[in-house]
Amino acid sequence: MKFRVERDVLADAAAWVARSLPARPPVPVLGGVLIDAASGEGGDRLTVSGFDYETSARVELDATIGDPGQVLVSGRLLADITRALPNKPVDLVVDGARATINCGNSRFSLPIMPVEDYPQLPAMPQRAGAVDAAELAGAVAQVAVAAGRDDTLPMLTGVRLEIEGSRLTLAATDRFRLAVRELDWQPEDAGVSTAVLIPAKTLSDVAKTLAGAGTVEIALSAGDGMLGMTGGGRRATTRLLDAEFPRFRQLIPAEHTTAAELEVAALVEAIKRVSLVADRVAQIRLEFGEEGLRLAAGGEDVGSAEEELPCALDGTALTIAFNPGYLLDALGALHTEKAQLTFTTPNRPALVRPVVPPADGEDAGDAPAVPGYLHLLMPVRLPG
Repeated sequence: MKFRVERDVLADAAAWVARSLPARPPVPVLGGVLIDAASGEGGDRLTVSGFDYETSARVELDATIGDPGQVLVSGRLLADITRALPNKPVDLVVDGARATINCGNSRFSLPIMPVEDYPQLPAMPQRAGAVDAAELAGAVAQVAVAAGRDDTLPMLTGVRLEIEGSRLTLAATDRFRLAVRELDWQPEDAGVSTAVLIPAKTLSDVAKTLAGAGTVEIALSAGDGMLGMTGGGRRATTRLLDAEFPRFRQLIPAEHTTAAELEVAALVEAIKRVSLVADRVAQIRLEFGEEGLRLAAGGEDVGSAEEELPCALDGTALTIAFNPGYLLDALGALHTEKAQLTFTTPNRPALVRPVVPPADGEDAGDAPAVPGYLHLLMPVRLPG
């Protein structure tokens, strides 16, 4: 086996595939990447893929194939080596039990693993539809920030994907916050209605990688518990989580008594400053009144801080407290200059929504918040 490929192309492919591999594979071959060099009527193609029985990643590259063949090498080692190579063409040659990588004046020799012991990559499920790649990546990033990281609660480590005709709904929660995003897509069958739970980390990595692909095709087989995504010459599959996601819609308040509109950048900077003295329960207090917003944190034992910001308030005055990290996560996911915060009582969940400026000729009060995204935050109980 022998081929030549551009260094950046190979390094990018190896890094993407290696990210899907387990950090501690149960058997050595599951920590490897399979490189397949093939020549045919359609030209030379190089395929780099990985699979650990849960997730798979596969990418096709343009390469010059000298001798077709397959080789299985350590995925993380290949990713580290190709990232460190000089910016010159890479030649890989397999001779016996070793694979030699030559690039400029650099030369590496890697042991190879038996290809016959490597599991066969899963077939793609049935195509369910297509969605704009950049919009999907943005939506997943907005939602996944609220996903849990405790593997003992698998239903909270995933992103729920609901398909209802031409509408996709993504939702994630870790019990302390909930993020929901809706977006349009082009379904293969407009009559399909289903919901699945996808590992949040896998979905985030794949969606981010495919963001520049233009369009992402989503394939789904709920019966087999498999989801696939393709775009830009890349393909990934993942096993779905077999767990019951909380009924999140009943958690979203239908009405509010107080609404505030603030500049996101100014609020973020103020939270970062004031939270430097946040006490051991890590809370920051937000006092909304006619004079604006007053942020406060800390106490006599650890020091205290206060800062005031202007805000447009509609409704009754209110004091509420939040975990500052969770509040910063919510604001960071908005991607707008202004945010709308709505409340009922200091002990009930609050909603954070992005605000977009009105279009030309539109009244500023017609549609202050983007309906497609919301972030719900559980408050921290105030002392006394």
